[in-house]
Amino acid sequence: MIISSWNVNSVRARIENIKEYLKKFSPDIVMIQEIKTEDINFPYDEFKTFEYESHVFGQKSYNGVAILSKNKLQNIRTDLIKDRLKQSRIISAEITHKKKNIQIINIYTPNGNPVDTEKYTYKTNWLDDLIKQLKTLSKKNENIILGGDFNIIPSAEDVYNPKSFEDDALFRLEIRKKLREIINIGFHDAYRHINNDKEGYTFWDYMRGAWQKNNGMRIDHFLVSNSLLNIIKDVKINKYPRGKEKPSDHTPIEIELA
Repeated sequence: MIISSWNVNSVRARIENIKEYLKKFSPDIVMIQEIKTEDINFPYDEFKTFEYESHVFGQKSYNGVAILSKNKLQNIRTDLIKDRLKQSRIISAEITHKKKNIQIINIYTPNGNPVDTEKYTYKTNWLDDLIKQLKTLSKKNENIILGGDFNIIPSAEDVYNPKSFEDDALFRLEIRKKLREIINIGFHDAYRHINNDKEGYTFWDYMRGAWQKNNGMRIDHFLVSNSLLNIIKDVKINKYPRGKEKPSDHTPIEIELA
């Protein structure tokens, strides 16, 4: 089974690229972020053509998350976090794989910049709410896959120029500590579990030729419960969509379960 996570930066603007990706790579489940559309305007039929059912938690013009799946999903939830700004940033579902009941959670963490504004406070509060919820969920189900755009650079090796990001909301020590808090609940950074020293960038800015220069960062992640580590077959960054015409500034990260 292959589960993909991709911040598409507008599902309607990126629809042709998304369809090509589904046709070419055919992941079983796709967790998408920043769909930038309300549920009613989501292109359900376009994805149905490729045999995906869509579960959507949208919002007009901003944010929004969705899960596309070739198989039936159970217990769809959009209420895991009581968002203080009523933004659509989290959706979860349950799947059965190899007799394991797995909860998959798709998140779009707030960016948090500039750091001296309420946007940063919103990010830290949102992450605190997520940590609290994950502690509760982990007691009910030991098999969780948390994926999405975390807007967190885990360490210096995960960004092209760490010095310039020291006080950025993606890399501030306080923010990285919150990622560590999540991991300490009983999760593992799936990409680093498989790829010890590979760079693994998932985002390249549209500005200053970042893609061409490979000035990227790793901010899209899969964190998996420690109980699932033995069934992770592979985790890779699929750079193909980022090189297309009119791409998202993110590219998919894919986890394969044995």
